Amino acid sequence: MEIEQRKQRGSELLNNMLGTEQAHAMRQRWQDICPQFEEYVLEFVAGEIWSRPGLDLRTRSLVTIATLASLGRPLALELNLRMAIKNGASQRDIVETLLHIAPYAGFPACWEGLAMAHKIFAEA
Repeated sequence: MEIEQRKQRGSELLNNMLGTEQAHAMRQRWQDICPQFEEYVLEFVAGEIWSRPGLDLRTRSLVTIATLASLGRPLALELNLRMAIKNGASQRDIVETLLHIAPYAGFPACWEGLAMAHKIFAEA
């Protein structure tokens, strides 16, 4: 598949997972920091990895939340919590995913993830 096709697919997917307005604002922030980063996210992360047929978007979101919370990546975690809700993950799904990482990634990682999720849930 051509790079431009992957970028287009990534752009459409990001719009679906965030909403067009929020996706545009996020893309603009990435462009302001580094235009190549925004291109890589669209083309590779969204247009290739997230678009693969093997897992549904809800499952991908939960795996991503577990990974980002475990790694202590709050900016990406916040974004992916918002996308998880749009991808059909319930609050219970998200809380259970974060609780599940406690024995593997540590209770502080779980706690920080739960705190961020609580913030996102309160805004919804």
